[in-house]
Amino acid sequence: MSFRDNLQHLRAEHNMTQEQLAMLLGVSRQSITKWEAERATPELPKLLKLCQFFDCSLDDLVTGDLTARAASGGADPSATPSVPQVPAGPPQDICGYDEHQRKMAWKVPTGVAAILLGIALGFLLEGAVDLASWNGRDGLFILAVLLGVLAGLAFLIPAGMEHTAFQKAHPYVEDFYTEEDRARARKAFTAGLLSGIACIILGIGCMLMLEETAENISLFFLLFFIALGAWNITHWGMLLGRTNIAEYNRSVGEDLELEDMMTAQINDEVRSALIANRRLNQKIGSVCGAIMLLATIVGLVMLFAPMGQAGTWRWGEFNPEGTTAMWFWLAWVVGGLLCGVVSVLMKAFASEE
Repeated sequence: MSFRDNLQHLRAEHNMTQEQLAMLLGVSRQSITKWEAERATPELPKLLKLCQFFDCSLDDLVTGDLTARAASGGADPSATPSVPQVPAGPPQDICGYDEHQRKMAWKVPTGVAAILLGIALGFLLEGAVDLASWNGRDGLFILAVLLGVLAGLAFLIPAGMEHTAFQKAHPYVEDFYTEEDRARARKAFTAGLLSGIACIILGIGCMLMLEETAENISLFFLLFFIALGAWNITHWGMLLGRTNIAEYNRSVGEDLELEDMMTAQINDEVRSALIANRRLNQKIGSVCGAIMLLATIVGLVMLFAPMGQAGTWRWGEFNPEGTTAMWFWLAWVVGGLLCGVVSVLMKAFASEE
């Protein structure tokens, strides 16, 4: 017996699909396919994990005959099988995908909202305490902004690390969502999107009503409701996006399967198309990264070096007539829109070549 025969037998014995075994091992389904086609051999850690799952020795798995062992009743009939049990029936979430994505849908928007709320508090508290100023801005404002950024990063950085680790551990997830699940997610996203837009409109209304009498308070309410709206839109958007498991598998595969693209037994045309698509996505990511970096620079300049109505810069002092500081956050909005436009155009031109 060969390793391929043993693996196929063990999968069949436990009523396990290639996708389910791939999820348990933290590999792609294509890897399982290659092992069973004898086009690749798993690394030692994966072999040991298989031995642990199926309660067998490495020698038996690689060169032995596990079908004979199963036929004779196994080494110890009373032993509890170590292989994780795969539920029968429709596909199930056996790797914690839904729970992970729900956590991400809380952490990411909370991090974004914390940064915006820090700026909002900065406007509200500006001048409340006599602190030293920097580049014309009140020291308390700078402190509130920095604390908001710190709080936001405390959510965003761990979330990014957790998501990267999850993708590496589970490069393929079997689609277990039903149409009812997707319908509920779309309905919830519609409500979240409308409530988010309503919050932003409410913030603009508060700013227009209070701008004449209390400019800082008007800016506080503007950014507060923008933060609330951004949280709603991002949260419910991520919950909707989690149901598109095919996109998750595709995006993770693009990041982790370059070697597989080069060694897979496919024709050169298909391989070239896969590699070209990966390179295109890398180019789009690089361009969008540069755009958002530029947007960050522009936004910080607008905030800390505002331009007056006459169009002159006043470096080193706060310009009370400056208008750009009110709208510095638009730099990221414009940057995001430009990224979307660039992505569409680059894909469109690439498809014509």
